[in-house]
Amino acid sequence: MTDAQTPPVLILLGPPGAGKGTQARMLEEKFGLVQLSTGDLLRGAVAAGTEAGKAAKAVMEAGQLVSDEIVIAVLKDRLGDDDTRNGVILDGFPRTTAQAEALDGLLAASGQKINAAISLEVEDEAMVERISGRYTCAKCGEGYHDSFKTPAVDGTCDKCGSTEFKRRADDNAETVRSRLVAYHEQTAPLIDFYQGRGVLKEVPAMGAIEEIAGALNAIVGQAKT
Repeated sequence: MTDAQTPPVLILLGPPGAGKGTQARMLEEKFGLVQLSTGDLLRGAVAAGTEAGKAAKAVMEAGQLVSDEIVIAVLKDRLGDDDTRNGVILDGFPRTTAQAEALDGLLAASGQKINAAISLEVEDEAMVERISGRYTCAKCGEGYHDSFKTPAVDGTCDKCGSTEFKRRADDNAETVRSRLVAYHEQTAPLIDFYQGRGVLKEVPAMGAIEEIAGALNAIVGQAKT
């Protein structure tokens, strides 16, 4: 491992629909890493009843946003758990440079650091097509796409034979474009931040899942040596 056996810490950046979840699960299986998203962290801390979890619960029940300080405290507790000994992948945190700086401080206190901030690079209009074309079988949940994966028999699910399908309300071109604009505005400073620290890795993410996984495996493998 890196730096006297300290577990590597990786950040996965990419807009909604870029495949972060799929790739993170594959990295978990291959390298024994643990994917940590902000939502999962907060829910876990609330369920465990930690001090940070209690603070987060009070804020969320009041309908307010959880502060950076609370998120950092929750993350600190989580990084102390045994299952993170092989390293973690942070998904959705940090979102701002202030959070990135706070994260650096937290890791430095335990002798850790960000080993790589991996940005999944996608084409905006291709992402609009990819996401807005998605739909699922209303009965069994089998996934389909207007362009890339249609049922063998039009209007009938290949898996269960149902004729009912559904689309997520936010899987439309206008909403996807808005989410991409917001992502670029929020993430651009982070790209510069980690590029300045020499840990930014950019991975083209419009190809086959296996090709993207290969590029990620090479980066993570280097981070763990």
